[in-house]
Amino acid sequence: MDTAARHLAPTSRSDEDRIFPQGFTWGTATAAYQIEGAAGLDGRTPSIWDTYSRTPGKVRNGDTGDIATDHYHRWREDVAIMADLGVNAYRFSLAWPRIQPTGRGPAVQKGLDFYRRLTDELLKHGIEPLATLYHWDLPQELEDAGGWPERATAERFGEYAALAAEALGDKVRTWTTLNEPWCSAFLGYASGVHAPGRTDPVAALRAAHHLNLGHGRAVQALRANLPGDARIAVTLNLHHVRPLTESAEDVDAARRIDTLANGVFTGPMLEGSYPTELFRDTARLTDWSFVREGDTAEIHQPLDFLGVNYYTPTLVSVGAADGSHRSDGHGKSAHSPWPGADDVSFHLPPGPTTAMGWAVDPSGLTDLLLRVGAEFPRLPLVITENGAAFDDYVDPAGQVLDPDRIAYLHGHLAAVHSAIESGVDVRGYFLWSLLDNFEWGYGYSKRFGAVYVDYATGRRIPKASARWYADVARTGTLPGITTDA
Repeated sequence: MDTAARHLAPTSRSDEDRIFPQGFTWGTATAAYQIEGAAGLDGRTPSIWDTYSRTPGKVRNGDTGDIATDHYHRWREDVAIMADLGVNAYRFSLAWPRIQPTGRGPAVQKGLDFYRRLTDELLKHGIEPLATLYHWDLPQELEDAGGWPERATAERFGEYAALAAEALGDKVRTWTTLNEPWCSAFLGYASGVHAPGRTDPVAALRAAHHLNLGHGRAVQALRANLPGDARIAVTLNLHHVRPLTESAEDVDAARRIDTLANGVFTGPMLEGSYPTELFRDTARLTDWSFVREGDTAEIHQPLDFLGVNYYTPTLVSVGAADGSHRSDGHGKSAHSPWPGADDVSFHLPPGPTTAMGWAVDPSGLTDLLLRVGAEFPRLPLVITENGAAFDDYVDPAGQVLDPDRIAYLHGHLAAVHSAIESGVDVRGYFLWSLLDNFEWGYGYSKRFGAVYVDYATGRRIPKASARWYADVARTGTLPGITTDA
């Protein structure tokens, strides 16, 4: 993914086809706890997700990531599938408790060896590895010491980043620090629908700051230990927030949610300061005295690109209303994931939905990219996650036909192309996900993969959408009309 290369505007072959820029990255993505399994092998110790998933009532059907898709043993097969699909990049996460089981001290060699074997195999097939340092699997020992609400966790994260870079930097040249820190902070510590399952809004705000600080320290550690041509980023699940009506109250509700969803991270990471509105909106909860002098300067590190994850827009109003979704689609909880905005309701936009109950609206992705491109015009963007869950099944012919996913991907790739045509510097797209996997609080009940996984046997079956995406990736061309699978 050459984020340093000059960005070329796309050209149109015909009115029907959309041709992406030369050198555009076509990838797919996964996360360690969702696919690896081997939860107790080779020195790996429990993460907060191991603990959370074993807590009765937290994960649907009592599912855990103990085996997941057994990628830890089937990685060579999975890389072969990627090579067959023709993708040229793979975004995966490193399991912190596999590399540094207690979150402190030296790395475990067997954990590093797994990722070295994986990256060697990717490179052998011409697939660029993109490593994410943290995709939600905090070592349980660090959570026992206070977790992300404590400053020490940010310090430990910087040390872990240095270990990973020193061990893998000769093979991995593209890195992201955090994946979706909003989920880590607000679903993990405010609503409790993600690990570690705490429901303390002040702890969530503290966690957000220390995730930001951990990001800044990790960027510095990566820069110090990687070759000069390494590319470093962060991945944010930026929310495209719309008010239900144009009333002043709903517009202000959208502003408050936008600040809690986006500004709490983009402010310090990309601009060097927190939004003043964030402090005002949460003043009844905390005085933010945990932000020390010099913290925002340390958080504000130069990045080579920004990873953007998008699935659906966010529609809000003030006050409860019929059809309101207080959980914002992230799982039901009596506790809000939005500190200081408990009076805001979330609504399902009209139109089709995915198996997650999320609205299918590609226009939200175009609008989001246009906004981010305008606010940070010198920062290249990469779509690091986009995809959909549907109720997939193997038909009598042994095929998995998923036309709804193809339509979803087609619409959202068209949305990306529209943003590029409007001048936004988007360099790549990573389909979520390569494989059906452990979908956090939903267990194995939701299937996001381009490749179907029979969890009883581990068998992989590429879906029709995988073949469709392979054609797009190989040609760099999005057909104007979605063909039948």
